[in-house]
Order: sequence, then structure tokens, then C-alpha cells
Amino acid sequence: MSPGGAAPHEHAGSLHAVDAEQALQNARDVYARRNEGVSIWVVRSSDVVASAPSEKGPLFDPANDKVYRHPTFFDVPDEVGHM
Repeated sequence: MSPGGAAPHEHAGSLHAVDAEQALQNARDVYARRNEGVSIWVVRSSDVVASAPSEKGPLFDPANDKVYRHPTFFDVPDEVGHM
């Protein structure tokens, strides 16, 4: 979560720009025109690394046998509050 309790960043879409400054301006104009954002990240598409849906099994299956990673494995004390 972002500082100040804001929601985490999420992908909003794609745009074209000649440089980083124009990318920020275009992203603001297109994706935050109703004051719904507090910060914007822009990243060159060539710098994004993503998995392919066909790799789902080999990439995510190893975690399924580690139940201790699931939040239901732990008892959360009442004083922790909303979690």
C-alpha cells in the first residue's frame, strides 16, 4: 500500500509519447482527469517483463504446496483490527 493509506498503483492503460515528460502529461490528461489519482507511474513498454498465461502452471503451482503463505493459515489477534 502507498504511504498515507492510498490504494496501490494499478495498470490504467497505454499511451504514446516522445519522452518521459510528455508521457506523464498524457497519462495525467487521459487517466487522471477526474482527480482520481495522487501519483502516476509511466514505464516504457519495452521495459515491462510479464509472464505468459501459458506459463501459469510452472510459475504459480509451486506456491500451492506452501499453505503457510496463505492468510488463512494464521490466527489474527483481535487487536490487529481490519486485515
